[in-house]
Amino acid sequence: MTLLTVLPASLPAVLPAALATEIPSPSQHTWYLGIFPLRAYALAILAGIAIAVWMTARRWKARGGNPEDVLEIVFWAVPFGLLGGRIYHVLSSPDRYFGENFSGGGDPIKALYVWEGGLGIWGAVALGAFGAWLGCRQKGVRLSSFADAAAPGLLVAQAVGRLGNWFNQELYGRPTELPWGLRIDAEYLVSNPATGVAYPEGTLFHPTFLYEILWCLAMAGALLFLDRRFKLGHGRVLWTYVLLYTLGRVWIEMLRIDDAELVLGLRLNVWTSVLLGLTALVVLVVLARKFPTREETVRLRPEGDDPSAGPEADPEPDPEPDPASAGTGEAAAEPEEEKTAAVEEPDADTSART
Repeated sequence: MTLLTVLPASLPAVLPAALATEIPSPSQHTWYLGIFPLRAYALAILAGIAIAVWMTARRWKARGGNPEDVLEIVFWAVPFGLLGGRIYHVLSSPDRYFGENFSGGGDPIKALYVWEGGLGIWGAVALGAFGAWLGCRQKGVRLSSFADAAAPGLLVAQAVGRLGNWFNQELYGRPTELPWGLRIDAEYLVSNPATGVAYPEGTLFHPTFLYEILWCLAMAGALLFLDRRFKLGHGRVLWTYVLLYTLGRVWIEMLRIDDAELVLGLRLNVWTSVLLGLTALVVLVVLARKFPTREETVRLRPEGDDPSAGPEADPEPDPEPDPASAGTGEAAAEPEEEKTAAVEEPDADTSART
């Protein structure tokens, strides 16, 4: 007797229908506290930053750094990162803001509408690294060491931030019949790139936000394992992050159907990921040969050494002790008494001759 003989005859016909599920999109992405809007996209970004800071502080302490330094460095890195992320997004999707071929048919003021979504990760990493460098310089610590401590947290922050795309119903992939297809409300449906006609209501799409969440979390775990196993240092954790993330970003980006700048038939973000992935691979090989072990300290200079204070004046050396006075205090006083007696003796002799 086989398993099929004991199953109800109608079950095989029921199974496909039972498995044909979908991922719904949230019906709301903004809530209001009085007149103040709470946007899911912003909340996701802030939650991701908070988790990344917590993870970085723990890893920074384990590497010998002062966890209190992390907040001060992040104070510089986050604003620069948000600015860089927005600039990259606008430049990589210019039609929406400046019109096709910069014809002026777009709406440039929307480039400031960060709450509507649109932060390019590579712009965020580039300018965020510059801000972190400023903070590290002030604290007297190595940027490469700080970047290694922060890399796994960056991946987790990216994963949490992608929830904002889900709430905004944006950046989804092409149509799919897979059980986990994403349902998009009619007002957020984009046009079919091949026909220029909007997809019909009820079409399910690849949930690229979910793919990236799972990929980022898996790669964060891989980074933690590799760093613990091989004691990576000198920026090798950061460049491993770049390599691993780009491997996933290439195929995820190829699934997306939102408007994007095309270069030689491929999306700009695909080319960026390929070039950065190859660069990361080369840099990792060079660093592995040059720095096979982790750095001994995360500091550029001794703690408490302020280079802006100028060189301190050397203290005056103590007078060289008289070898004859190396004994007790009384013995040290004897030469002075003898000198006094020698002075008084000639004076007495002079008085007698007078």
